[in-house]
Amino acid sequence: MKPTAPTGLFDARQVRRAFARASASYATAATLQREVEARLLESLDLIALDRTRAADWQPGLVLDVGSGPGHAAQAMRRRWPKARIVAIDLALPMLRAMPSGWNPLRRRVDRVCADLRALPLAEGSVDVLFSNLCLQWVEDLPAAFAGFRRVLRPGGVLVCSTFGPDTLWELREAFARADDAPHVSPFAGIAQFGDALVQAGFRDPVLDRDLLQRGHPDLPALMRELRAIGATNALQGRRHTLTGRGRFRAAAEAYEPLRGPDGLLPASWEVISALAWAPDPGAPIREGGGEIASFPADRIPIRRRG
Repeated sequence: MKPTAPTGLFDARQVRRAFARASASYATAATLQREVEARLLESLDLIALDRTRAADWQPGLVLDVGSGPGHAAQAMRRRWPKARIVAIDLALPMLRAMPSGWNPLRRRVDRVCADLRALPLAEGSVDVLFSNLCLQWVEDLPAAFAGFRRVLRPGGVLVCSTFGPDTLWELREAFARADDAPHVSPFAGIAQFGDALVQAGFRDPVLDRDLLQRGHPDLPALMRELRAIGATNALQGRRHTLTGRGRFRAAAEAYEPLRGPDGLLPASWEVISALAWAPDPGAPIREGGGEIASFPADRIPIRRRG
């Protein structure tokens, strides 16, 4: 049988390949990702503000989705030494790059190679789900959040971040003047991100937006950095051949007028972060285009006859 062509906005195989290739360079190149990660880790302190939790609350199972080489997972293991920490990533080489040092007083970080769109965990088993700059590779945010909600316990906390539509707008416009094919993903905005959380049933979401900027000496330097962190073009509609020298030169020339007073070409990164709680059983979950409600069996009323 002839295989069917892949559909959708992103090519998941290309995403996996790009991050697998970047596994050796990611830890040193992903400075922006580490900055956003640090902010997300700080937001975990807000868990104590939830009236249903005590300040010394300790989770049982903590999930780091899109973990990369596991820096955040290791930080959460230090924060909650008694918890089971599970790092999940689509690219196996990323998980293999995670330090595996063993401390007899603490558990290891468990590593699982899986797609966030199909988390291999039991329903209602996770206390904290952490995901830093991973969701921008998912085109159906409500479905992804429904999956997160499925594995979270009622009252479990979701801490996540993604890139917004102003990310790399300079690069997008420069290549648009040189090439008809897309080179930068169409990232979801903060309103769309928040709507997806609400649609999945999360409660009390708190969203933040930050605009960060990095400078680069030239376009090749920016492209090298993007490859080093795995952030290459994974759109289905991308050009599947190398960008010719003429197109690349035209894009570099279109980028040049944006060079700042510091002599560097700017690259903008819009970061959207969210903190939200999983609801009690019974709130609807969106799956397969419909809404599914889940109730404990002992809460389903039964009318007896006779």
